[in-house]
Order: sequence, then C-alpha cells, then structure tokens
Amino acid sequence: MERELILIADFGGQYNQLIARRVREEHVYCEVVPFQKLLAKAKVTKPKGIIFTGGPASVYEEGAPKVEKEVFSLGIPVLGICYGHQLTAHLLGGEVVSPDFKEYGKVKINIDGGLLFKGIKSEDICWMSHRDYVRQLPPGFRTLAFTDKCPVAAMADENRKIYGVQFHPEVEHTPFGRALLRNFLFDICGCKGDWTMDNIAASLIKELKQKSAGKRVLCALSGGVDSSVTAVLANKAIGDNLICVFVDHGLLRKNEGDEIEKMFKRDYHINMVRVNAGERFLNALKGVRDPEEKRKIIGREFISVFEQESLKLGQIDYLLQGTIYPDVIESGAGQASVIKSHHNVGGLPKNMKFGLLEPLRLLFKDEVRALGLEIGLPKSLVWRQPFPGPGLAVRCLGEVREDKLKIIRDSDAILREEISKNGLEDKIWQYFTFLPNIKSVGVMGDERTYFHTVGIRAVTSVDAMTCDWAKIPYDVLDKISSRIVSEVEGVNRVIYDVTSKPPATIEWE
Repeated sequence: MERELILIADFGGQYNQLIARRVREEHVYCEVVPFQKLLAKAKVTKPKGIIFTGGPASVYEEGAPKVEKEVFSLGIPVLGICYGHQLTAHLLGGEVVSPDFKEYGKVKINIDGGLLFKGIKSEDICWMSHRDYVRQLPPGFRTLAFTDKCPVAAMADENRKIYGVQFHPEVEHTPFGRALLRNFLFDICGCKGDWTMDNIAASLIKELKQKSAGKRVLCALSGGVDSSVTAVLANKAIGDNLICVFVDHGLLRKNEGDEIEKMFKRDYHINMVRVNAGERFLNALKGVRDPEEKRKIIGREFISVFEQESLKLGQIDYLLQGTIYPDVIESGAGQASVIKSHHNVGGLPKNMKFGLLEPLRLLFKDEVRALGLEIGLPKSLVWRQPFPGPGLAVRCLGEVREDKLKIIRDSDAILREEISKNGLEDKIWQYFTFLPNIKSVGVMGDERTYFHTVGIRAVTSVDAMTCDWAKIPYDVLDKISSRIVSEVEGVNRVIYDVTSKPPATIEWE
C-alpha cells in the first residue's frame, strides 16, 4: 500500500520520539531518520513533509549537525522545531545568537496569524527550552509569533512552505501544540491521514506474504504482546510456512512457560515448538554481572538455539521477531545514544544463518496493541503485562542464580495477585518485582536475619518512551509488602521505586 510519509530529521533532541508519536496520533505515517541521511531519503521517498527536531547543539559550534541546503529546494514543506528552527534560519541567511538569558519552561506567547496557527488564539502558553534564538529573519520570512524575550518564536516563508518554531509543540505543556502540528500536516503538507489500523494490518500482512513467499519462517515467540501480535499476524499471512519456537530460557515468571504453551497451541492452533533451555542460559550467564553483557549473551544464546532448532525443522529461511520502535531507539538508532541494548537488536550476531523479518519494527507499543485488537486478539492478551526479552535476568542485579530467580518469581506472583484483587490492572502500565542484590539486617521471630531486599517497580505510561511511577494506594502496598516478607523465603525488606522515566528506565538493568 502506498502511504503518505513525513520524515523527521533527528538532531539528537530529547523529544524526538514524542514528535513521531504526535504525528502518528494524527494517523499520518512518519519515520525518524538521522539528519545525515535526510536528503538522500527525501529524494527517494518523496515525503509529504519534513520536520527538523530539536537538539542540544548550537548552529555555530564546530561539528554542529546540519543538513544540506538543497533540502529547502525540494519543494517539500519543512517545519523546524527549536534547534531545527535555528538551523533553518542559519542555513537560509538569518542570524542566530546566544543571549545572556535563557528560556526554559512555560512562557507566554503572542501569535500573529499564518496558516500554521490557523484556529489558534492570539495569546497562549508554550514550552520553551533553548539557549540560542533567531534574532534576524532569513530573506523572504516573516515573524508569526514572539515572546517577551524571544523576538522570533515562530517564522514562515509561506510561499516556499518553510516554517520554524522556537518552542516545542509536541509536549503537553504547549496547549495548542497538537493543533499546530495538525495544521502543518493537513493544511500545509496536504496529508489525508491514512495511517489507520485496518490499513496497517492489511499492509503488514501483504508485505509478509511478499517477502516470505515460498519460504519457511521461524518465529521467536515469547508470549509477550509484541511477539504474540507478530506471530498471529504472520500466521494470517503465511499459515503453514510459519513455525513458532518458544524458548523457555528459565528466566520467565512463575508458571509462565506452561501458560504460554497452552494458550498458543489450544487457543490459536499455531504450530509451536517449546524448547526448555533454562540450564543452558544459566550456565552462559554464570559469573556475569554487567547488564549489557547479560543482554548480549542472552541475544546470542537465543539465536544459537533457533539455529539448532532450524536444523531439526528442515530448511528455515527467515527469523521473525517482535522488535518494536522503542527497542530500536533505545539500542542507539539515528542520533540517539545507546540507553541499553535490547537482546533482539544489539545482541544479534552479524553472521546469522537466516534473514530477519521484523514487521513491527516501526510501531510504538500502543500501536502494537491497537493492531492486536484489529487482527482479532482478545483484550486480555493485548493488554498483557510487558515483559523484557531477557526476562528476569534484567530484574536480578548481579549474577543470575536460580535461588535469586525463585525469590523474584514468588514475590512477583504476590504483587500481580494483589494488583488484580484490588482492580488496579488497567490503571498501571507495568508492575513487577526485582532483586537489587542487597542484603540487610532484620528481625524475624525474635532472631537476627541477614536477608535479601525485594524492590517493587510500577509505572504508568502510554508507549514506554516516558513514564511516571504509579501511585499504588498505601494499604495495597502494605499488604503486598507484608505478604512478600511473610511468604517468600530469604526476604526481610521491601522497597518501592518512585523514579520516573527519564531519568530512570523502566527496568533496572
């Protein structure tokens, strides 16, 4: 299916993926590309519009990220945000300066019309976060908005459809931000908004059929939302040519392996092979404490197991994975730094014996859930708790051992049971227990103990790119803590993580 496209040039800003989310929310497909590749990509794909993101650099710094000036001559509408706004002015002959003051946070803005601000009132609040600003407009531009300290808060060359805004329309703190982006997408770029779930499902099924025609595909099935949607989508596309291999790496939650096997074999009639490889993974992880090394070891072992299974299953041409956009981003795509390697991205060896299919690679988590409902998966599966590919290995700080894993499984089962009993399942994005590898002194039964500490992590989010810690009622936390200390052997202390993302990640490793 031919789909309209917005390209987002990545200059390393903190809100880059949020821009992509906002565009997708308007049912317009977009891709984030490194700024160095923008011109070549635009020439090939001919997007409906281009957005320059913010970024930490100054346009006058040595080595500051820049695009070729030719981008502005392609006849494609451009919207620069923050650094992208400054870069646009700089490349087209304006002047960018570093004043003595800075603007951070909510700022009153005065708006002077223009198609970009159609339907937006003349005074409002916007979110600023900048040290430089545009002091002199490039030839052919006019000022669309200003603040008390920023003379060019928005500018436009409306004949060439080139726009720039100093503030961040993508954040919730700019109340009119979504309206501005809609104006750019629909009134300026001429988008129609055809990025809908029925179109996405049909397109992905068609692409899978084309890529894997006559080929046998091995699907990495974990039972989580991403791999489950991937498996059912592929089953619709290629049917008998799909074989799902569920690797039980011994790092799953309590009874999870049996539940996954039962669900897919009985309920979805998917051709599935279960491989019990817990001992193998634990041996590979023995003595390893570094979280990045854990992830890479698990990634390598996964591929090795799949390759061994493929020998038993006959000719296999492709490996199918449930990789999604946040996995790619956090593993260091584009201008983003590596936050943590995902086992299905950073841990993959270069000499794999088969090709790779990742149909969900450009979807955010909420889009994956919506796609799951579109292709007929039940809500209970689609809204199943997110679970990392490396499993409990990244919730077990330090060396991974079976005795530590048992503590996590048993405490996590208590947490999930109490969350369910108190009707909080739909209010919390993700919740789990972890073992921070800390022992402390306690008193149990009038005797001194020196036992493990169990941590609880619970967050609210939309797409896992950002999140806030969940405000679980104190009485529920009290019950969870009491049960864990009483029922889980080797634990005498429970803590609750009250950190948002950023600065923290959801998982502890």
